[in-house]
Parts: sequence; C-alpha cells; structure tokens
Amino acid sequence: MSRETADNRKEEIINACEKLYKNTSFNEISIKLISEKTTFSRPSIYNYFNTKEEIFLALVTREYDRWIVDLNNIYSSRKMSKKNFANRLAHSLENRINLLKLISVNMYDMEENSSVECVTEFKVSYGKSIEIVRNCLIKFFKEMTNKEIEKFIYTFFPFMIGIYPYAVVTDKKKEAMKKANIHYEYYSLYEIANMGIKKMLGV
Repeated sequence: MSRETADNRKEEIINACEKLYKNTSFNEISIKLISEKTTFSRPSIYNYFNTKEEIFLALVTREYDRWIVDLNNIYSSRKMSKKNFANRLAHSLENRINLLKLISVNMYDMEENSSVECVTEFKVSYGKSIEIVRNCLIKFFKEMTNKEIEKFIYTFFPFMIGIYPYAVVTDKKKEAMKKANIHYEYYSLYEIANMGIKKMLGV
C-alpha cells in the first residue's frame, strides 16, 4: 500500500470520527461506530489506529494544524496593538470550537491511551502553536521581557482548556445553576477568550 493511500484512509477515519463527535459523546463513540461511517471494516481500522483515542488524538492534531494557519495569518501582520492582538487571537479560537471541546473534555484520556508515536505527532503540532504565539509576542511587543512572554505562554495555553465549558452552556447546566441559586453571566466563546487574553497582556 502506498503512503498516499494509507494517508487517505487515515483521513477518512478521522473525518468519520469528527462527524460522529458533533452529535455523539466521546464515551459513546467506538471504533465499530466509526467504521460504520467509513468504506471499510472495523478490523481494517486497526491497521491505522490501535485505539479510538488515537483517532481522536489525530483529530486534535489536525485541529491544531488548522489553528496554526490562523496563527500564521496573525503573525504576518506588520504591527499590532495588544488590544488588536487579543481580538485576533480570540477570533482564532472562536473558529476552533472543536479543538477547544476536545482539549477541555478528553485530552487526558486521548494521550494516556495512545502510542508514544501518536502523542509525539500531536506534540509537534502543539509545540508549533506555542512557538508561533511566542513569536507573535516577540514581534509585536518589544517592551515585553522574556519572562513576561513565557508567563503569557504558560497562562494562555492552560486557559484554553477552560474556555469551552464556560462558553457552551447546555439547558441542563442552566437549570442546575438556577436551582443552585448561582448567579452566572453568560459570555460567548470569543468574549471569554478576549477578556482572558487582555487580562494576561495587561490591557
């Protein structure tokens, strides 16, 4: 089998997983269910992925690669204020809701139940996203020290994990908050990301 054929089949599996994840929870999705959305059998999937978590991790890797395109577009700007940078970065996350959902809910399980090779492939993309954000800060904000830049990096990326649960609030969550007598302001994904990034930048 050629490398191109193998890559195309892996892509078909990842696409099937992505479609299922829109309406089915992570725990309910199985390799059997994924295979039913592809053109080949469940045993055939094991030629490309050992676990369903590896399929999901490949999906996350692809989401990071897509986000990296957005980050590179931000970096290509000639200059930018901290406020504009926060707006652009927040909008880039707004367009990656699938990424934010995956890393907030299932990241630990995906990494723990995937091979070192799959986790390494993911970490390469993850590392690229960190490097581009770092380079943006270096390029646009000459006044920031290395320590301040690293503080932003180590605050921003963990912050990303918490955006989705706060921004996407189901009717069940709303009812529970009401019954628990908890006051809650509902903000969009963009608004939460924008507020957090501005706070990190001191805007």
